[in-house]
Amino acid sequence: MSAAAGRTGPAGAARLRGAGAPAATCEALMRSRYAAFAVRDAGYLLRTWHPDHRPAVLDLDPDQRWQRLEILETTEGSAFHTTGTVTFRAHYTAGGRAGSLHEKSRFVRHEGAWVYESAVFAD
Repeated sequence: MSAAAGRTGPAGAARLRGAGAPAATCEALMRSRYAAFAVRDAGYLLRTWHPDHRPAVLDLDPDQRWQRLEILETTEGSAFHTTGTVTFRAHYTAGGRAGSLHEKSRFVRHEGAWVYESAVFAD
């Protein structure tokens, strides 16, 4: 995955989470949030959630292991937009069983940075 293509791989996602650097696109934020779920970085997930929709506490399942992320579609979400969506399928295992989460996430700019706003579950 190249940065030129607007994608953030595992190393780039870790840099976004660790350095507090804002994601350039909503897809890059989606990828960094997926990586944060994979390592159970609740602090990062909460920081990148729109304050009007952010839960007070995020309880992550310690038995859930995120395996891979498929980006299925993106709309808008570049440096030139104020909103965007990312439709994805995230694969996981929990309790020895495989599963997936199919979701369309909505992102907005808040104080100049991309943040997660809400989601619609596709399945």
